[in-house]
Amino acid sequence: MPRAMWNGVIGFGMVSIPVKLYAATESHNVSFHQLHSVCRTRIKEVRWCATCEREVPWEEVQKGYEYTKGDYVMLDDDDMKKLPIPSKDAIEVSSFCTGGEVDPIFFEKHYYLEPEKNGKRPFELFCRALIERGMMGIASITLRTKERLCVLRPVGAHLVLSTLLYPDELRIDPFESIPEHKVTEQELQMATNLIDLLTEEFEPEKYEDRYRAALLELIDAKLEGQPVKKEKHRVAQGELVDLLEALKNSVSSVKSGAKKALKKTQEGKSENVVPLKNASKRSAQRKTAAKSAARAPKASAIGRIAKTKRKASTKKVIKTRTRSKSKKRSA
Repeated sequence: MPRAMWNGVIGFGMVSIPVKLYAATESHNVSFHQLHSVCRTRIKEVRWCATCEREVPWEEVQKGYEYTKGDYVMLDDDDMKKLPIPSKDAIEVSSFCTGGEVDPIFFEKHYYLEPEKNGKRPFELFCRALIERGMMGIASITLRTKERLCVLRPVGAHLVLSTLLYPDELRIDPFESIPEHKVTEQELQMATNLIDLLTEEFEPEKYEDRYRAALLELIDAKLEGQPVKKEKHRVAQGELVDLLEALKNSVSSVKSGAKKALKKTQEGKSENVVPLKNASKRSAQRKTAAKSAARAPKASAIGRIAKTKRKASTKKVIKTRTRSKSKKRSA
């Protein structure tokens, strides 16, 4: 179980839900160390004081706010704890909204919440109420040295807390409308056709970090002393000569790719599966053959039985006639 990075309560009206906060994501980047190229020794970053001309340990490090050039207000941990911020120990839900009302550009980091033992029932009630109404809660939380706007939303079987950026932290205006440019109806139609052809359900399992995979292959090749292969990739051209022609080529390439993929799947299926028409014909032929085969032995058996019965009856008649003749002669 990972270590909780925050613990407090969710304020839902008059209900308090004790929870713990955990990081919901982790980085899988390939990490590197800085080495001295001459002796391959790791570079050490030292906290150095230029005035005292010595290394400074962590115990002597303190926060300071520069209010004028070279002048600082010193703050310690006790000062930070005395801040009158209610969101230090509580996530107070102030309002609710639908998921589509918050643009993804505002999302920053993601965490998940787990209830304490005495808060499981109200925690489940809160999650089910959000799912029932299709809403997410707007709240605030103080993490480290900053109060963050956040949303609480159910994701799968978890209650996720996503911190949001404040509007002044964005470099663009997300509500600014697109400027008007001269776009022809045909160009717009081709662009929407291309979007329709490439529309599919989002499946995150289909995607991978190709840069990380290639980097790990490069490291393995260097370890084994193998030459590094340089693969050629098609580079997108920066200049766009004819927008409509480029859109047409894109649509045709997507269609041809889809046809090739469909043909491959059909070829793979045809190796193991008989077409429906042929299969129905063959099954009908097999059924008629089976029926005729079943009838043939039955008919021959009936014929044999009838013949044997006739032969036996004729033999009995002949015997009775010969007996009656012999009796007359003797008399």
